[in-house]
Amino acid sequence: MPLLGFQETKNLLLQYKIPICQTEIVKSEKEAATRAKKIGYPVVLKIFSPKILHRSAIGGVKVGIKNEPEFKKAYSTLSRIKGVEGILVQKMILGREVALGIKRDPQFGPVLMFGLGGIFVEVLKDVSFRVCPISEKEALEMIKGIKGYKIEGKNR
Repeated sequence: MPLLGFQETKNLLLQYKIPICQTEIVKSEKEAATRAKKIGYPVVLKIFSPKILHRSAIGGVKVGIKNEPEFKKAYSTLSRIKGVEGILVQKMILGREVALGIKRDPQFGPVLMFGLGGIFVEVLKDVSFRVCPISEKEALEMIKGIKGYKIEGKNR
């Protein structure tokens, strides 16, 4: 089963009223600079390619960009990475990155996955699973069920 594309994922999250940070995909430095100014600094730049799933592992994420000189340097670095099809420009926000996934298991049907996002989901493999559909109570149990919650949850 193929992964959802960026716009499909964004639309799905918005349909279910799941908040997301302001994000645009651009193809040129000029367009990226315009978006960064429109969104407002600080911003985050991330490489975009359906073929590259783990951007952080290859240096494909630049966070906390506070001004135009920092933006130009970050954009230049990211645009030279092989396989990049565009650059994501996002508003820099504080919070915790999480990973959500769903797949259709041949035996159980749709199965939902939750874990800490970024490198943590791959390195720590700290995730929880539930067979869909799930209730709000079960969703909270998934969140509290990962080891990272004990660390992150206490700091909130």
